[in-house]
Amino acid sequence: MNFQIAVLLGQDGVTNGAIYALLALSILLVFTVTRILLIPQGEFVTFGALTMAAIQAGKPTALGWLLLALVLIDCALDLRQMWKTGKQAGAMNYGEIKWSAIKIGYTAILLVLLHSLTLADIPMLAQALLTLALVVPFGPILYRLFFQPIASAHSLVLLIVSIALHVAMVGIGLLLFGPEGARTAPFSDSGFHLGPVMLKSQTLWVILVSIALIVMLFIAFERTLYGKALRATAVNRMGARLMGISPVFAGKATFTMATFIGALSGILIAPITTLYFDSGFIISLKGFVGAIIGGLASYPVAAIGAVAVGMVEAFSMFWASNYKEVIVFTLIIPFLLWRSLTSRHVEEEE
Repeated sequence: MNFQIAVLLGQDGVTNGAIYALLALSILLVFTVTRILLIPQGEFVTFGALTMAAIQAGKPTALGWLLLALVLIDCALDLRQMWKTGKQAGAMNYGEIKWSAIKIGYTAILLVLLHSLTLADIPMLAQALLTLALVVPFGPILYRLFFQPIASAHSLVLLIVSIALHVAMVGIGLLLFGPEGARTAPFSDSGFHLGPVMLKSQTLWVILVSIALIVMLFIAFERTLYGKALRATAVNRMGARLMGISPVFAGKATFTMATFIGALSGILIAPITTLYFDSGFIISLKGFVGAIIGGLASYPVAAIGAVAVGMVEAFSMFWASNYKEVIVFTLIIPFLLWRSLTSRHVEEEE
């Protein structure tokens, strides 16, 4: 291996590691706030990438109709809850009706845009925004439908539901996008020379957007009231609840952020690699390794661990490409052993 090959491998490692770091942070965020290990995080990546590819091909994806069906179920459940609560209290809170109308109207506008615009001809930024507008609402809706009713259940129950949701979303991905893989056009075709090595502009996009997202997450959690509320929930769920922080709000907010990060990650890596309907699981599993390195508690360590996973994967491709996945996932064993020997057991909060 010479210096030029090492730099190229390092470039691939940092690029992949930046995506794994974003997924590790979103998995960690959801777990600390809701105790849910978000197994379907990778499906948000593939949904984002394949939806962007479908839009660039000029095909109005059926994802919009799936979103409409879930929104209608979500609204029906909320209105039923409003009716039961109002009947017991003797007075109706009609704010839920207004909120349901907004959600249905938003989805209807998306469907109109999907079927009236010439999708392949709109600017790439508009294609990316339309993709995010389609995929991100799935996060809070899935939390509302599948996790909110069992939010206080045992962690094992939440994990089983999360695995079931992952399997269902992989099947839905096959139904909506088909078995063929897809790759999108790069944001820019230009490159930059760093000595003897040329850096692809898409690689710089991935790294810069990842850094910007991490900084925005830091500012959101350190400087905003909602961010501090989520941090309080992560530190002590019962105490946060006693202070008036809604666990429903915390759950929906974290799922929204995780879905946004997943879909944006898919849009970023779609020009670099071909993604299939079932590619998301392996990608999110590598983010999960980073989260485990961070002990499912430390955001900076998880981000650094995820970048290390990307570097190990890149250099493993050179030295032992057939065993790169084995090498990456073996990384988790020493950290699990170290954590099991150094962490004290804490009873789960009732």
